[in-house]
Amino acid sequence: MIYLYYLILSYNYLLLIYSISIGTIYLLLNILSFKRIIQYKRKMVYVDLKKIFKFQNFKSISIIVPAYNEENTIVDSIMSLLQLEYPDFQLVIVNDGSTDNTLEKIFNNFSIRQVSFTPFYKLQSKQIKTVYMSHEYPSLVVVDKINGGKADAINAGINIAKNPLITVIDADSILERDCLLKIVRPFMENENIIAVGGTIRVANGCKINHGNMVKIGLANSWLARFQTVEYLRAFLFGRNGFDVLNSVMIISGAFSCFSRDALISIGGYREGSIGEDMEIILRMHNIFRKEKPETKITFIPDPVCWTEVPEKLKVLRSQRIRWQKGTIDSLRLHMKLLFNPNYGALGMIGFPYYVLFEMIGPLIEIFGYFIFFFSFIFNVVSMSFAVAFLSTVILYGIVLSILSVILEELSFKKYPGIKDLFILFGAALLENFGYRQLITWWRFKATIDYISGNRGWGKMEKKGFSIHSEE
Repeated sequence: MIYLYYLILSYNYLLLIYSISIGTIYLLLNILSFKRIIQYKRKMVYVDLKKIFKFQNFKSISIIVPAYNEENTIVDSIMSLLQLEYPDFQLVIVNDGSTDNTLEKIFNNFSIRQVSFTPFYKLQSKQIKTVYMSHEYPSLVVVDKINGGKADAINAGINIAKNPLITVIDADSILERDCLLKIVRPFMENENIIAVGGTIRVANGCKINHGNMVKIGLANSWLARFQTVEYLRAFLFGRNGFDVLNSVMIISGAFSCFSRDALISIGGYREGSIGEDMEIILRMHNIFRKEKPETKITFIPDPVCWTEVPEKLKVLRSQRIRWQKGTIDSLRLHMKLLFNPNYGALGMIGFPYYVLFEMIGPLIEIFGYFIFFFSFIFNVVSMSFAVAFLSTVILYGIVLSILSVILEELSFKKYPGIKDLFILFGAALLENFGYRQLITWWRFKATIDYISGNRGWGKMEKKGFSIHSEE
């Protein structure tokens, strides 16, 4: 019995160390991110993007939009993308066997007609049934194919794409008009860059008119507000911090830009991948950095993509379960990177972090909560230990969330209203009491499901931008 007592006590202390460690890592990432964003903003003050693209050789870009049952958002999304500021781009919409009126909506709004078209490349994908082009919008190409999933749809789009850069955009997203100018700039400055990610922000509560962001605002739903803080935390200091270490392991599938040649050379997106956006980045690191260590995958904070987030717990649950399963699947496929010094900080810091805190973290945390409360009830741990543990878990979370809001206010100030700022601070505080624990529980369940062989995640429900739009 005494051995069980010490075993439980030891686990409690290990859990406390784990909590302090993850909090400290987040604080360090915050410091790195703050320094990088300040440097980046100072640099961009002297950069006139329009002049750069007017007088320098720029790379043409193909925008690929995989779409499955997107009838509520597809028209606004295409209208928004057609109005982007960029000297030369092609827009490729891939209808991935939608069962709703997605294709019909495109027909009715963009005057598309069937054309004869031979794919440029031969990445594996389900059969392309028809290719359409628009006489009203010459840059618009629509691909109608048999359903094969998001990764398969992107591969089909790459086969049709004609330009040396590929941007992948979710169909339920709205880009700021100068996004392409910003996300392409790193490719012009550094020939070793093969992929660039931008920032994703929450569109719920914003006013959108004909695909244009008219007014930035916050959703009425606290669930969406909590996610707004999450996205600030993930992109403003998470991705920025890892970029300083050249260890970006994921660039969001909602908005990413790649060298087309790099995508082709690795065979495109992996068929049947759960977390295709993370898997392809890890595969790029694995293949290209081994051959050419100076290869870089980077993140820049100011090209912004606005996306709809779930406002129902059931839908949010499905999303987070998919994310967790995708993370596990991607990490499992590329375990050779773990503690591999050949990949620099990625192998020694970035990948171990994701394995410990993102992959198995939910198991450690959920078991830890149960053991901690059991230990407290049966006096295995003292009151002082309990206070230290709860303070670490909750206060660290509050501090990190509030720092994310402060970093947003000091850098890009997308939410200019005082009321919005107070709401964000409120969400940063309240999300630590129930919401974050619920997310951890869903991630725990996803991890158990993945281990047991259940790798499905359900369906996403999307309301569409029309509910946020001005008439």
